[in-house]
Amino acid sequence: MSVSSSSDNVRSVANQQVSKRISDEYLAGFVEGEGCFYIGFSKRQDLPLKWQVITEFRLSQNPGGKNILETFQKRLNCGILKPNHPKNPHDKSWVLVVRDRTDLKEKIIPFFKKHPLYSQKWQEFLVFAKVLEMIEKKIHLNQNGFSQIVKLVFDLPRTTHKRYSKEELISF
Repeated sequence: MSVSSSSDNVRSVANQQVSKRISDEYLAGFVEGEGCFYIGFSKRQDLPLKWQVITEFRLSQNPGGKNILETFQKRLNCGILKPNHPKNPHDKSWVLVVRDRTDLKEKIIPFFKKHPLYSQKWQEFLVFAKVLEMIEKKIHLNQNGFSQIVKLVFDLPRTTHKRYSKEELISF
């Protein structure tokens, strides 16, 4: 056995032990600081309202905490783990991204309903869950429903740079 294989095996066993010790409550708390329930909008000329609603859960971490992202991914059995900003040579962080709406609905939402958040992020989660429910019911495909989603997103008490203004999104 080569030294690197032995070293890789030791690292793998250590990561498995860490994974087993990380509680769901710890993971939920980790999301408080490093997670994002993202709802965005993209222009799409092929859609009736010319807008697509984008939903994704993101959890990022520097390389030293990559094992936490791996644990979350394995625990919920969903998402893609990848470099956060691969074109930026100075950013070595990793991100776990869950975009699949079935995984969001059946894995992410139930996890956080069972392990609620205690910061402003809880409000963001509730809006995220509501928007996913509206999309499931296809409410986002009509002007009134889409406008409701835009209002929910823009009423969140957070300051982020948004690509489109509320007015741009709802001017049909």
